[in-house]
Amino acid sequence: MQTQEYLEEEPQVAPTRTSGAGRRILWLLLALAVVAGLVFAKMKYFPAPEAKGGKGAGGKGKNAAGGPAKAGPALPVEVYVVKATNLADAVAATGSVLAEEAVVIKSEVAGKITSLNLREGQPVRKGQVLVSINSADIQAALRKQQYNIKLFQDQEKRQRTLLDKEYISAQEYEQANNQVLTARAELGALQATLAKSTIRAPFDGVLGLTTATVGTYVSPGTEITTLSKVRPVKVEFAVPGRFARQVAVGEAVTITDESSSQKYQAKVYALDPQIDPVSRTQTVRARYANTNNELRPGAFVKVNLELGQTEGALQVPTEAVVPEAAGYSVYLVKNGKMEPRKISIGLRSNQLIQVTDGLAVGDTVIRTGILQVKPGDAVRVTK
Repeated sequence: MQTQEYLEEEPQVAPTRTSGAGRRILWLLLALAVVAGLVFAKMKYFPAPEAKGGKGAGGKGKNAAGGPAKAGPALPVEVYVVKATNLADAVAATGSVLAEEAVVIKSEVAGKITSLNLREGQPVRKGQVLVSINSADIQAALRKQQYNIKLFQDQEKRQRTLLDKEYISAQEYEQANNQVLTARAELGALQATLAKSTIRAPFDGVLGLTTATVGTYVSPGTEITTLSKVRPVKVEFAVPGRFARQVAVGEAVTITDESSSQKYQAKVYALDPQIDPVSRTQTVRARYANTNNELRPGAFVKVNLELGQTEGALQVPTEAVVPEAAGYSVYLVKNGKMEPRKISIGLRSNQLIQVTDGLAVGDTVIRTGILQVKPGDAVRVTK
């Protein structure tokens, strides 16, 4: 029985030895993996520094293969040579075209339209009858008042005769005379109301569209159509407040129509005496003859106002200027290498920017590839 128990306990020892050997092998593999990771990190992120003076493993001025070391290729760039030019001081703005005169035709009295002399979109002359409104009741009241006036006038004559003979007092005569004057005043009011029933063109112009027809009932304030004087037209635009002192009546402005890209010449005729405290701009109005109806009221236009000319101004292409937190810079080509230069700018257009400080005539400014070059990089001028 003791022998049998020994044979049953012996197999439990072998797995214990095998398990201990497996753990030792596992720890050895983990140690090797850690060492390999450290070596990889050292080679990738902490390479050995190169010797001073460009010496490599093969000696001074030689690459790893033993040959002479080669510099990186020069970056090809396009440049602009700075030169003195005459610069026109101009202000670019956007504006709107306004009619010289414009009015909404409305009814001043109530009634049905009895006559409509409107041809939409057609010109009319000042004083031309446009709309007639039923005025039968007003005309009847006028006739009645005319009869009253005749009666009061007869009474006034009799009272004057009696006053001359001192049969009545002056007060009685004044009452009769006052009736005549009051009746005439009422007659004038009725005549004014009758005139309102006929709507006439207040000035020469072009009619707009309408929805009114003969028989349409209108009340006071009802809009019937519009009338616009479009020869000439006004162009309204705003300039920054810093240019307010330089803008004067009579200045020439160039107007560009957005729809046709055609350019027209106009003249400033009025300036707003105040600068808008919100936008800090001054409203300016110019006038254009518009002989052939080139510009239509409500159209959007671009305005260019010339304020003078600067001689010997230095300008560079817009794409050559690099905006920075502390100002502006350009990149120059000096001895075949890129050199940054701080500048101050002035007037600008879509293509050029004036440089007021930092550049001189003859400087070579890089205009392409400015995002790829760094100070000291070799560059090769291609254009």
